[in-house]
Amino acid sequence: MKTLIVTADDFGVATAVNDAVEQAHTHGILTAASLMVAGDAAADAVARAKRLPGLGVGLHLVLVEGRPVLPPAHIPDLVDATGHFRTNMALAGAAMFFRAAVRKQLAAEIEAQFAAFHATGLPLDHVNAHKHFHLHPTIAGLILKIGRRYGLAAARAPVEPLDLLGRIEAVPQTLAGRIAAPYARAVARRFRDAGLFVPDRVLGLAWSGHMTRDRVAALIDQLPDGITELYCHPASADSYPGSAPGYAYRDELAALIDPSIRDSILQRPIRLGRFADFRASEVAA
Repeated sequence: MKTLIVTADDFGVATAVNDAVEQAHTHGILTAASLMVAGDAAADAVARAKRLPGLGVGLHLVLVEGRPVLPPAHIPDLVDATGHFRTNMALAGAAMFFRAAVRKQLAAEIEAQFAAFHATGLPLDHVNAHKHFHLHPTIAGLILKIGRRYGLAAARAPVEPLDLLGRIEAVPQTLAGRIAAPYARAVARRFRDAGLFVPDRVLGLAWSGHMTRDRVAALIDQLPDGITELYCHPASADSYPGSAPGYAYRDELAALIDPSIRDSILQRPIRLGRFADFRASEVAA
């Protein structure tokens, strides 16, 4: 059986993203969204989510290139002079791994973000991390340790089958991708061993910011058996505070609300839903 979760990341970062999430869920194929609890438009995102009970909302942990929940003075080793998380993931990751004081601050911030999500009253559908920083073993371990207290039952492990993408168009092999791949597989095993629901594969990494209509249509046409998460970054504007240069946000929204895309799913033996829908199916099985 083919099953598909379609997720939008960065929910709550800006109203342009929130607008797109609502449109894509109401009029398209979007089934889930990952919330930045400290985003500038987080309150707006939560209000919309409460009007959309069929939308599976998860926590998009932000530990790099964003604003923390805790006061910067409480986590001085995680932030820069502006009070925002550092942008150099390699240096930040090394400090998290080797320095006990940094790990303590990291645990406090992860706890604060889970608590902030819990305070929204929304059911926790899943968890992932901005820039997939949860590939870091220290962060992954803290997610498991802390998340369980907040009802964590599902997570993303960004394992993308490049052979599938290669049947659609050539995908260049990058050094970053080769380094990340074994960490992604390790995180998938670690999360599953801990009892979390984890999709079999993720689509959206190699073409991040450019999940166009043609690519989404081709991926659905090539969708393998099992549980697949397709994630994207839709927005109603191509530029907003915090947007990534060069991302085709509006094109991604257009793909999600294209009637032919939804018809393509409905005409195939594909189940479309949230993490919680398929997690419940696995438990029942």
